[in-house]
Amino acid sequence: MRGAGTRSAHTSGSVVVNPATWSKVAELPPISLAAAYRLRWKRRQLLWRAFRARRQLRLIADRTSSAGPDPILAFTVLRNEIARLRFFLSFYRALGVGHFLMVDNGSDDGTLAYLADQPDVSLWSCTASYRAARFGLDWLTWLQIRYGHNRWCLTVDADELLVFGGDQSHGLRGLTDHLQRRGVSGFGALMLDLFPKGRLSDTNGDADMDPRKLLPWFDPGPFRAVRQRPRGNLWVQGGLRERVFFADQPHRSPTLNKLPLVRWNRRFAYTNSTHAALPRRLNALYDGPGGSLPSGALLHSKFLPQVVAASRVEKQRRQHFHDPDQFADYYDHISVDPDLWHAGAVQYTGPEQLEQLGLICPIDWDQPQGTQPA
Repeated sequence: MRGAGTRSAHTSGSVVVNPATWSKVAELPPISLAAAYRLRWKRRQLLWRAFRARRQLRLIADRTSSAGPDPILAFTVLRNEIARLRFFLSFYRALGVGHFLMVDNGSDDGTLAYLADQPDVSLWSCTASYRAARFGLDWLTWLQIRYGHNRWCLTVDADELLVFGGDQSHGLRGLTDHLQRRGVSGFGALMLDLFPKGRLSDTNGDADMDPRKLLPWFDPGPFRAVRQRPRGNLWVQGGLRERVFFADQPHRSPTLNKLPLVRWNRRFAYTNSTHAALPRRLNALYDGPGGSLPSGALLHSKFLPQVVAASRVEKQRRQHFHDPDQFADYYDHISVDPDLWHAGAVQYTGPEQLEQLGLICPIDWDQPQGTQPA
C-alpha cells in the first residue's frame, strides 16, 4: 500500500506473498513542515491529557513489580466483560503476555472482583466518562508512560484475540524477538469480525469456551484501504459490519486496521483507539490486507449472545462513538437479534488460512538480523 491512494482487496482467493519483497515500513504520504509541527504539538497535547487523567484512576492492585524482567505487557480498558475474561486471560497467558494492566470502567457484573484476584493483573478502577477520556486512551496512555517505556506493549480490548502465522510455535516472545532483530518496532493487524450461523442469541457455550468455536465464521472480504494525511495512518473498511449495518453508508463503517503491538516509548501516543499513533512513523508499520508487511489479525468476538442486551444498554450510555446519535440504528439492528451469516461466509480454521486469503501477511521466521529499532 503506497502513497495516499485507495486499494480494494477482495480476497476471496489465495494470495501468494514473496517474503523477499518485504520492506520494513510502508511509504507514508509526504507532509509539510507546518503539518509535521502540528502533529508534534498534537502528540504533546495527548501526553498532557494522559498525565491529567491519571487522577481519575483508583488503584486496586499494583503487581507490576512481580512481572519479571522485560515482560510483554498487555493493556486493556473494559466494562462488564466477565463472560470473556477467563478465556481472554488464558489465551494471552499462553501466547506470552507476562503481565496485564487493566482499567475497569464501572463494571457491575463481577469483572472487578475477578480481576483483583488474578496474580498477574495490575488493576485500576475508574468511573469517569469513557468517551471523554478518548474512549479510555487517556487512561491507558498514562499507564504506558508509567510502566511501558522500552517494553513491548500489547493494547487490546477484551473481545480481541491476536493471531498470526506461527503463533502456536513462536508465541509473542518469538514475534517480538523477530521484530527486534529486523529493526521493526511494531506489528499491525486486521480486525476480523467473527459471527455465528443463526441468530446471535442461539449461540450456546460457557464462559470458559473459546469464542472461535462459538463464533466460527467470518467475511473474507471485500476490504478497501486508504492511507490518510497528515498522520499517514491506514484506514481499512469493509467486512461483516459494513455488509450488515452500513451497506447504504459504507463510509460510516468501522475502521478495521490496528497497531496493537508496539515497542513503547513514553513519548508515543495512540490517537484513535489503536487505529493510529504518533509519531506518524509508527503508522508505516502496517499496510493492510493484501500488503507486504508481516501482520496478524485481531479476531473480534463482539457478537456473542450477550451483545443483544448489551447493545440496548450501550445505546443509552452513549459512551461509544464520537457522535452516538449517528449510530443509534447500529445498536437497534443488533438489539433485534439478527442472523449475520450469509453464503459468502468462511469458517475460521487458523491464521495460516488468513495468510492464504491475503488478509494477513506471513512472517519469515528465518529472516536475517537487521538493525535495531529507533
